[in-house]
Parts: sequence; C-alpha cells; structure tokens
Amino acid sequence: MRYFWTVFWTFLLIQMLVYVAGSMIGVAYDLQTGIIITIAASILIFIAPLVLPNEPVEDHH
Repeated sequence: MRYFWTVFWTFLLIQMLVYVAGSMIGVAYDLQTGIIITIAASILIFIAPLVLPNEPVEDHH
C-alpha cells in the first residue's frame, strides 16, 4: 500500500510542477511529460533507501 501512496503523491506533485513550470516559461501543459517524470522519480524514491547505509557512521577522531 505504501508503494501506491508514494506513486500517487509523486504523480500529483510532479503534475503540479509540470503545470507551474510550463506556465512560467509559456509552454502548453503536457500530461505525458509529467507521467514520464513521475515514473523516473518514483523509481529513484524506491531505490534511495536501498542504496543509503542503514547503520550509524563511526566517529573517526
């Protein structure tokens, strides 16, 4: 279920970003561009916890 909500909120936020950025530079809104960016961002969000270390860093003074 957490994957669904992650993709859902990523989709909404990316679509908002595409709309606002497109309006600022004067181009038409494109749903497909937002979907492609949503897929890429979701994959990065799912991979990030797997790549980041889980244990605390030792102090090397």
